[in-house]
Amino acid sequence: MNTSETNKESSPNDVLPEGNNFNSWAGIKKFLSELLDIRLGTDREATIEAVKQDISFKGHTAWILIFSIFVASIGLNVSSAAVVIGAMLISPLMGPIVGVGMSVAINDVVTLKRSLINLGVMVVLSVLTAFLYFKLSPLTKETPELLARTYPTILDVLVAIFGGLALIVAKTKSGTIASVIFGVAIATALMPPLCTVGYGLAVGNASYAGGALYLFSINAVFIALSTFIVSKLLRFPLVRYANSQRRKRIAQLASLIALIVMVPSVILFMNLLKEQVFENRATMFVDNIVKYEGAEIVKSTMNFETKFIDVYLIGRPVPQNKINEWTNELKDTDKLQDITLRVYQGADQSGELAEKLSSEVKAGILEDLYVKNEQLLQDKDSRITFLENEIANLKINNVPFKELSQEVKINYQGIETFSYSNKITTNFQKTDTLPVINIRWKREVPVRDRKEQMKRLEAWLKFKMQLDTISVIEYP
Repeated sequence: MNTSETNKESSPNDVLPEGNNFNSWAGIKKFLSELLDIRLGTDREATIEAVKQDISFKGHTAWILIFSIFVASIGLNVSSAAVVIGAMLISPLMGPIVGVGMSVAINDVVTLKRSLINLGVMVVLSVLTAFLYFKLSPLTKETPELLARTYPTILDVLVAIFGGLALIVAKTKSGTIASVIFGVAIATALMPPLCTVGYGLAVGNASYAGGALYLFSINAVFIALSTFIVSKLLRFPLVRYANSQRRKRIAQLASLIALIVMVPSVILFMNLLKEQVFENRATMFVDNIVKYEGAEIVKSTMNFETKFIDVYLIGRPVPQNKINEWTNELKDTDKLQDITLRVYQGADQSGELAEKLSSEVKAGILEDLYVKNEQLLQDKDSRITFLENEIANLKINNVPFKELSQEVKINYQGIETFSYSNKITTNFQKTDTLPVINIRWKREVPVRDRKEQMKRLEAWLKFKMQLDTISVIEYP
């Protein structure tokens, strides 16, 4: 191949520097500059117009939002990630958020007001739609997809930051990259938290609603912040005002808004980062340090706010001196010096139960033993209720059947057979035990007399057995 042919095949827009320039520092700088520079393909005026067009929520856009919220709510309700992703693809949630970041960057107060108003409309419309769906839906059970949107993590913040950067960079390119827009819509996941807010309000769970709204707010703030930063770096043209005093005042206002958003965002980011570091260190501590032959960890929880690490053990009891060793080790662990270790142990002394029970069953036992009972006995009223239920169960399970049947035979000579059993019933929310008496009458007893005697027998049995509820059934 000759030189002329080679030159013809080379494009003037090739990224790689020619000749030996690539081996020099200047060549490397030129290569990196051409590789990462986004100013050349940026259409600033067209980008601003495109952002402004996507802000408004009315007509078709409002209906698309409503329908996508319904789709997302159904996906969260049945825990279908595919359905939720589909809803995020068709949702028009990004417009007002990007508009806020862009308008602050270019000192455009009119667009800022318009963006904030439409952002409020978007949130209210989304939450109201989700609230109506979950209020009318017969499926109100919590699902993993719903629970995953009730509290933010450092990963959510990072996704919002990089997703927002990808979005605004894609929008600034001449000829918007549609695949990036769709990908950011899925990654930043603005819609599921709003649906979860509606779910929390529908079922009366304020913590779910508040946590999900917090997650949405974080995503929105960091997407807007990313838009602001990129717009400033690309030197988008500022809105010109004829009045110099007004221009100065608006510039100061925009700077103040940016500062108000950025400072709490940095603080929030650092707090979430600390929480994530705590959880990672605590998990490593439990996995590597909290070990004892014959005992098994079936559950562990870490709470950054209360500074507690709770470990639930079953099997061979761990002596106190070993627990003290773990506590001392915890005090020497970086980032965990002010954390308190709490160890809960099961009552199994032989260790056989630890070998036979599955982890799922053991977790259920410990959950019931250490969490539910502890909450149940927190105050006197709960303790009294708990003890009364236990006494009632003892009464049901310890019926003097022999003496009872003899008295029935003496007082009701028309009864041929008398039997007693406990029936376990549930309404799928709680389980209860109901005493059941089965009666068979002799044939010579008239039907009209049986009903009267059944009522008397039921009242007498309630008094005799000291029970509030009992079922007396006649069988042929």
